[in-house]
Amino acid sequence: MKDINPNEVYTTEEARNFLKVSESTIKRLLKNGIIRANKVGVQYRILGAELLRLVSPKAEKKATILYRRIKTKAKKKIEKW
Repeated sequence: MKDINPNEVYTTEEARNFLKVSESTIKRLLKNGIIRANKVGVQYRILGAELLRLVSPKAEKKATILYRRIKTKAKKKIEKW
């Protein structure tokens, strides 16, 4: 498998192969805006830099922080019951 080039444009199929995720997962990532892409006709095109951003340690750290924030809010909400 070749490396992800930040300046190259990839299809959703190529992105799925790089990220090793299912078709439903890539659709969910696109729908929720986790991966930014441009729609060309009926297909999406994803910039390589976007794929690299997704798998970077910074993205993982942000996801962890967000998860903890949501978990804390849920705990507070449940305690009120």
